[in-house]
Amino acid sequence: MFLPVFASVLLLIAAIAVANRHNSNLIQKRMDDFWERERAANEVRRQSLDGLDYLSIPEPFFSLPRPEGDHRAEEAVRILENLRNEKIVNLGGMSNTDLKLKYGPANLNTLTACDLNYTSLVRALQMYAEALAENDHEAEATTLLEYSLDSGSDVSASYLLLAKLYLKAGDRSKAEALKERAEGLNSLMKPSILRSLDRLLNGEE
Repeated sequence: MFLPVFASVLLLIAAIAVANRHNSNLIQKRMDDFWERERAANEVRRQSLDGLDYLSIPEPFFSLPRPEGDHRAEEAVRILENLRNEKIVNLGGMSNTDLKLKYGPANLNTLTACDLNYTSLVRALQMYAEALAENDHEAEATTLLEYSLDSGSDVSASYLLLAKLYLKAGDRSKAEALKERAEGLNSLMKPSILRSLDRLLNGEE
């Protein structure tokens, strides 16, 4: 009885050792590939940024209603004003290495600033839309959210709020179309957005 059990234990240990070696080799290969891409990226010459899809904040956004006493609206407007003359680009889905490979390491700080401005923009639009929707300005809130999603936003709350506004307006087809839009996202947030929309459309929220 002892020998079969002992042999089984040895086989298990051997299998684990083989699996560990395999995993170690995979990890090493991924690390080698990463550093090779980094090396190549750091040698790319500065490329022109003229072809980037720069965003501008529509002027009508600055004259939308500002619900009195709602700190969200006040903060959102302040952020929009600060971004008014800044360069804004949605670079979601691209790592620093990707950016350096495409545009050169000399442009990395500029590109990072543009992407941070984009993050600030979509968060401000979400805050402003929430304030407007809760103060009987659903049409204006819808306008802000549609612009945000058209720019490629992956803010889950924006998808959900816009779907709710469409349903409230009796336009279920537009709410359902948001699922198709979300399917096209290159974002880690995609599964969460789709789950939220499914729950809402199925009457679970």
